[in-house]
Amino acid sequence: MILIGLTGGLASGKTTVAGLFQECGAFVIQADQLARTVVAPGKTAWKEIVNTFGPSVLQADRTLDRVALAKLVFHHPRKLSALNRIVHPRVAREQVRQTNAIARRHPNAVIIYDAALLIEAQAHERMDRVIVVTATQPIQLQRARQRDGLPKKEALGRIRGQLPLRTKRRFADHILDGTLPVTRLRPHVRQLYQEFLQEAALPRRTQSSRPRHS
Repeated sequence: MILIGLTGGLASGKTTVAGLFQECGAFVIQADQLARTVVAPGKTAWKEIVNTFGPSVLQADRTLDRVALAKLVFHHPRKLSALNRIVHPRVAREQVRQTNAIARRHPNAVIIYDAALLIEAQAHERMDRVIVVTATQPIQLQRARQRDGLPKKEALGRIRGQLPLRTKRRFADHILDGTLPVTRLRPHVRQLYQEFLQEAALPRRTQSSRPRHS
């Protein structure tokens, strides 16, 4: 088994790359989906979030209003840190649980952990390899506005709320250009998948360890 961390910036093309790896046969674990699971109504993280930020972050069905919560924390570092302290450790535990479950059923699996905040949450330290998907800020803004309907100011705020892509690149074992069309990205992903597949078949102790960045 080999565990690959996949990250990038807002609307950089990360999700597209994850889908291409899945096409190849990789198992994809999405951090965003894990986050939704751990903050489901009634769960401990949900209770802590409501206690910390108040009932205004809830929708009528008692699920978290992610848009309202994002607006509340993204321009307030202390609030964002408080939210991350509640969510990130629980997401990490769920990622490890799912990874282990896949590895038991498929010992030679290539597992992609798709996480926008991989490095911010220090989850890259648990990965065997890290892929960073890059894009220019104008393209990020254009995609975020078209895909998510975000005003330019809000999209910029979200981009600036993440580590700059130039910083994330320092942690990368592999860098993919997320501005490429899918037809040009696919061969790069297939080549990486074949490399990962070969390494996944090796015993864990003989897999070459990735350098740890400070």
